[in-house]
Amino acid sequence: MKEPLSLVWLRRDLRLHDNAALYCALKSGRPVLAVFIFDRTILDDLDDRLDRRVEFLVQEISRLHDELAKMGSTIIVRYGYPVEVWKELIGQYSVGEVFANYDYEVYAKERDEAVGDLLKEYGIGFQSSKDQTIFDRDEILTGKKTPYTVFTPYSRKWHDKLDSFYLKSYPTNDYFGQLWQTKPTPVPTLKDMSFQPVGEPFPPRTVPDKLLDNYAKTRDFPALPKSTSELSMHLRFGAISIRDLARQAKEAKDKTFLNELCWRDFYFQVLDHFPHVEKNSFRRQYDEIAWRNNEDEFDKWCRGETGYPIVDAGMRQLNTIGWMHNRVRMITASFLCKHLLIDWRWGEAYFGKKLRDYDLSANNGGWQWAAGSGTDAAPYFRVFNPTLQAKKFDPDDKYVQEWVPELGKANYPEPMVEHTMARQRAIDTYKKALAK
Repeated sequence: MKEPLSLVWLRRDLRLHDNAALYCALKSGRPVLAVFIFDRTILDDLDDRLDRRVEFLVQEISRLHDELAKMGSTIIVRYGYPVEVWKELIGQYSVGEVFANYDYEVYAKERDEAVGDLLKEYGIGFQSSKDQTIFDRDEILTGKKTPYTVFTPYSRKWHDKLDSFYLKSYPTNDYFGQLWQTKPTPVPTLKDMSFQPVGEPFPPRTVPDKLLDNYAKTRDFPALPKSTSELSMHLRFGAISIRDLARQAKEAKDKTFLNELCWRDFYFQVLDHFPHVEKNSFRRQYDEIAWRNNEDEFDKWCRGETGYPIVDAGMRQLNTIGWMHNRVRMITASFLCKHLLIDWRWGEAYFGKKLRDYDLSANNGGWQWAAGSGTDAAPYFRVFNPTLQAKKFDPDDKYVQEWVPELGKANYPEPMVEHTMARQRAIDTYKKALAK
């Protein structure tokens, strides 16, 4: 009988360095084989066959494949539905145990439960570890042992608890001798999965210390080159270690970036403890808002033709490169929800289609913050003025001119809605809904 293997199922943790599940597998005493599944449950729903995220995944999986090949091992890569793929793997290999890292999305939990049930039928263990967050699940709780629903007290406890224990890397490199020695296996191409390459370079996977030292001064100005880390795509798929990044951020002169990582953890735990937020408002009463949901106005917003230059610049940046500066994400989201009174879920879904760094928890948290339906205490009367936001954060119009070259010309549209009227309309609509 073949020696049983420990299989490590990579998902949002595409690296060999400092990987909790891989470390546990390597320490199991069995030879270790890596597995990745291009999940058709997700990929089949993607309308655009030019998807930067899929291209990034193929790139990163190919990189892992080459790294493992140099050590005489490989990664088994399949394209299919997870339960069906695992049935095939169980039939093909002698599997002693499967290791993976937690995922906090509703679908991911259901997927892992289904795979766990299948493995149990065959007497195979399924062990999960924390990896994509610093703190998760029940590690940051209130004095009453309940999850936090407001960021500020959560962040205080998060920062107080942050020490070297939680930031220590898993020394996977010390145990690579446990990798199963076998010939390299092929990796599906974009074409194999009916996708096409966009062909654009992806951001680097490192961030200079100088940028973190000055993060509070630069992060809100979209025209500044390299004013944000642009690591979100690498973090989304675990191509870099959150622990390595948090150590670097903690050592920076400015702690603003470290607080951004705290926000990331916060939104993960909100999604984990309150899964209804994926489809509904965190504060249920906000589901009573009478959205206008004008499809023509939504289309203008999507195309970047609202007549508000900072909003249009952001949407065009998103449509062109699959990314938008975070300050502008807040401005465009607020405009859709408050100025146009269009359901935040419409905007969230559009960002979900376009963003190369799309992450459900952060995207949902950001949109609910903009809509006022999230974890803020009393935010419904916060309505960004796009004109004032542009003057404050793009005072020389450099960002706007890059993405809206027709600004000031006859073919640039007039504002589709007047700010003062729209603001009051939003406040009145929210107030009426919340009075029920």
